[in-house]
Amino acid sequence: MEQWAGLTPKQAIELQREAAGQVITVDDLPDIRLVAGVDVGFEGRETARAAVVVLRLDDLEPVDYAIARSPTPMPYIPGLLSFRECPVILKALSRLIIKPDLLLCDGQGIAHPRRLGVASHTGLLTGLPTIGVGKSRLIGSHGPVPENRGEWTPLVDQGEEIGAVLRTRAGVKPLFISPGHRISLASAVHYVMRCTTRYRLPETTRWADGVASARSHRWLDQLKKLPRASGPEGCVSAD
Repeated sequence: MEQWAGLTPKQAIELQREAAGQVITVDDLPDIRLVAGVDVGFEGRETARAAVVVLRLDDLEPVDYAIARSPTPMPYIPGLLSFRECPVILKALSRLIIKPDLLLCDGQGIAHPRRLGVASHTGLLTGLPTIGVGKSRLIGSHGPVPENRGEWTPLVDQGEEIGAVLRTRAGVKPLFISPGHRISLASAVHYVMRCTTRYRLPETTRWADGVASARSHRWLDQLKKLPRASGPEGCVSAD
């Protein structure tokens, strides 16, 4: 992915269009026991910081995490965010000792103008099943969102159902869920709700966002209580 540094926006868009045809939006899932959240923050304009936190699905307790930093290969351009984020995401994933079965990305999956948001792009590059968990809408339209927890309405673009506008908690703003890779929309919604407790965001996203952000010390203090910790970037693993 070093070659991305020289891409023009036009070339990046063409790569997205080619790659989007490889995305799988039906279930091709292993036995899901470990889920992970990944989020990317930026330290200044030129350094990306990715955090990935692996949780057990049955009790949503963390078992592993990793942090990575990397120069950003291109400036921010709307619709091309994955070219900034994917290199550092892959670097963080490579540092995990315990690998996830399913990855929830802070961003879009196929709910993207060219059907290749960061979750879909990451899924193609890693082979992992991925879900896009967006805090806001990038593209598409939808009807009224039901008020009850776990209910949703389709997100549609040009007649195509590209995601779900999901109410994860009554009385709060919904999330925009879309398949990333190797998963259907129904299963994406199912696993997001499996990972959600009393907060708006699933625990995977909460952990990853906390570790990747300026608030990381509070979250890292909790992760350091895991049975075994090592690594210069604070990588943690547990048996």
